[in-house]
Amino acid sequence: MKTAFTAKFLLYSLLLVLVFFPLGAAAMESEDCLGCHEDIETVGDELFINAAVFDVTAHAELGCSACHESVTDEHPDDGLEVSKAACLDCHDEIGEQYAKTAHVEYAACGDCHNPHQVRGLNEVSGYDLNQQCASCHETDDVVSSHSEWLTQADRHIAKLPCISCHTDSEDYVIVLYMTQRESKAVMGDFELSTYQDLVALAKQEDVKSLIDLDNDNKISLAELSTFNFDSTYRSMRLQATLTPADVSHTVETLDNRWDCSFCHTSGTERMQTSFLALPTSEGTYQRIEVESGAVLKALNGPPDFYMMGATRSTLMSILGLLIVIGGTLLPIGHGSLRFLTRKNRMGKGE
Repeated sequence: MKTAFTAKFLLYSLLLVLVFFPLGAAAMESEDCLGCHEDIETVGDELFINAAVFDVTAHAELGCSACHESVTDEHPDDGLEVSKAACLDCHDEIGEQYAKTAHVEYAACGDCHNPHQVRGLNEVSGYDLNQQCASCHETDDVVSSHSEWLTQADRHIAKLPCISCHTDSEDYVIVLYMTQRESKAVMGDFELSTYQDLVALAKQEDVKSLIDLDNDNKISLAELSTFNFDSTYRSMRLQATLTPADVSHTVETLDNRWDCSFCHTSGTERMQTSFLALPTSEGTYQRIEVESGAVLKALNGPPDFYMMGATRSTLMSILGLLIVIGGTLLPIGHGSLRFLTRKNRMGKGE
């Protein structure tokens, strides 16, 4: 009896200790954190977090406490300094790559990547990628320096992500984007279509239905052609860019990037794989596979994407062949006709 009483007493005592003196303060849930940090008036510009943007990042899946372990339920009243995880704690392989570049002396991870906004390569546009570089490298300066050796430098820089040339990625894909004129002017510039723009065109349907007519999550050559020739979309066009298939942080220029044939060559494998990138309601992009070789057909793919020696137009090939045949047959036919009618011309001064 005494033993049983002692055991119960110890058990109750332990429970009381746990209730009144917890082993450690519990961490906040991400929802609790965003309850304050998405209110800019409460936390100010520096600590403001756009919840809608953060929710679609890979970091959101881990939760706030994964990087800020010191934050407790008593924050901020506990007066404790908020801990911050180092990026290299998780991204050590990337850190090893980046440490070998000249950029490491000038920019840390956070200078290019906001941890509360960072997204995967497939979820951003090539134009978004270049915004990171433009924060340090003025576009006019970049165009000027590239013009010393690169033909149409302004066009290359406007159409390509910087990392297409300035990393060691060897595998590339063609990514198509929907763009539209900034104004109703016939010669107006084109800009990326937003999710709201495409929703208005789709009329309550999924935006991908604008091109994916059979809703099979794959874009065929016929579907691309239908979109290009549909008068409903005469103020729109598909714009393409050569994008690395994988992320690299080597941030250097390999020797083969100085060679135009790296991109501009007949039959290159880099132009066989392509995707259509559509904006989503969350502010990201979703990629839909496009039939192999789509960008090699000028009448199916984007009209402004021309890779010398590779892009083909079936119609133009047929017309070209007819011109060659006609140009050959005309003198042969004319000569043959004159030969066959030579007797008729005798004595007539011919």
